[in-house]
Amino acid sequence: MRIDLNGQTIETQAQTLADLLSEQGFESSCVATAVNGEFIARSLRSETRLDDGVKVEVLSPMQGG
Repeated sequence: MRIDLNGQTIETQAQTLADLLSEQGFESSCVATAVNGEFIARSLRSETRLDDGVKVEVLSPMQGG
């Protein structure tokens, strides 16, 4: 299926948000996630199904000032 990940269209076999994070190499404990603009708590990622065309944002914390 095709999804939008951080503004880029990608092809994925992932069925859930947790699967996508693993597939794309994100450290799931260190990122914040949103699907179609809605925050998804870490505890809900394995339950959050992905559909064709969904928009996913994965944000990593940054240090600095």
